[in-house]
Amino acid sequence: MAMADAQDGSDMGGGPDHAADASGGGVAPAAGGGSTFGNIRFGSVRGSAIGFGDHNHIVNGRQGEAAPCDPAYQELLEAVRQLAEDLRRVVPSPEIGALSDELDRTEDEIQRTGRAGAGRLARIRVMLQDASASVGMLASGVAVGQAVGALLGG
Repeated sequence: MAMADAQDGSDMGGGPDHAADASGGGVAPAAGGGSTFGNIRFGSVRGSAIGFGDHNHIVNGRQGEAAPCDPAYQELLEAVRQLAEDLRRVVPSPEIGALSDELDRTEDEIQRTGRAGAGRLARIRVMLQDASASVGMLASGVAVGQAVGALLGG
């Protein structure tokens, strides 16, 4: 295992003041003195990230990136976001609350996977009908209904 000089002066080893011990692990002081660290050994590490020292920030994998989205699901995502925003201004009811919750889950699913399952789309269709008295007058509600209809085929 190769070790690099620490940039913060913490004598992590590997520089001119230190040499790897005979077992290949750890760092023993060279002729000039310094710190002695215990043996650190890794077997096989895959799909992981390891950090040593203070103030590490390790990122393993994609962070904050949305899944690629089919244009039809992108259209649905935009309509879902708009309807969710519009529903915040509607008089609350159990139907509106259930629809809002399902819209939040739909937005999350599309962002994570790039699509929404047929079961979720069918639930949104039913919830739109249940909340039609409040949602029917919203253009965003009509847009979600049309996008869901196009994805479900009807």
